[in-house]
Amino acid sequence: MQTPLNPQAFFDPVTGTVTYVVADRGTGQAAIIDPVLGYDFKSGRTDTNLADKVLSYVVEQGLQVDWILETHAHADHLSAAHYLKARTGGKIAIGEHICAVQSTFKAIFNLEPSFVPDGSQFDHLFKDGETFAIGDVEMTALHVPGHTPADMAYLAGDAVFVGDTLFMPDVGTARADFPGGDARQLYRSIHRLLQLPAHTRIFVCHDYPPGERVPQWESTVGEQRKANIHVRDGISEDAFEAMRAARDATLGMPTLILPSIQVNIRAGDLPPPEGNGVSYLKIPVNALGVA
Repeated sequence: MQTPLNPQAFFDPVTGTVTYVVADRGTGQAAIIDPVLGYDFKSGRTDTNLADKVLSYVVEQGLQVDWILETHAHADHLSAAHYLKARTGGKIAIGEHICAVQSTFKAIFNLEPSFVPDGSQFDHLFKDGETFAIGDVEMTALHVPGHTPADMAYLAGDAVFVGDTLFMPDVGTARADFPGGDARQLYRSIHRLLQLPAHTRIFVCHDYPPGERVPQWESTVGEQRKANIHVRDGISEDAFEAMRAARDATLGMPTLILPSIQVNIRAGDLPPPEGNGVSYLKIPVNALGVA
């Protein structure tokens, strides 16, 4: 089995999100992981600045995008998957448990009757352990719930793209208090990943660097087991759950959670335009709470 060359990362400083392009250089086939659509909360305007940088790289490298992979329905940025699909033809994929997330948020946002929470907005829904290919590179989709019910990680050779399960060791782990989140599930999902060989490269979806550290997004299983401030070796599931409950209780809601979720459960598409040709995002008043 061939492993991919080093992924190309694109960091969005506004949301702290990292988008990756993973390519099989032998065939020129590629996947884009967790693409970002810019969104200005004050004006309600979107932009494709980061997505266009990804597209420029794809063209410059002569790549054919087969897959646009989402690790989950993000609450901190809008997805550019729909925009990128229209320009590359890549299939948008996510884990099959997105249907549960869609059902939850269809009720919270009272979405239009035509929105069916069956995952059909995506081109493919991965099952746990399902394998797929980028050229001659085999990848495996791993279900890693806890942050949300639908989180997936994508393993390719000595590299795993972990979404929001893990951050850099000095940042720790994602919150588990969103609807359907579960700290014990998150702990078990993380330890599933940390059973991979110690040299396995871990690529995170976000970095919120403490102090003066510059943004980073690559570590290893060995580094995480030794130094992750939340789940290093020796920290029990009970201790992790207690830590997450205490920490999550202090966290405010992500700035972009309300617009992000409405778009991301639609595979990055905007809600259907209304009679005047404009798409609208809803703000539910006193309706959204954390678990």
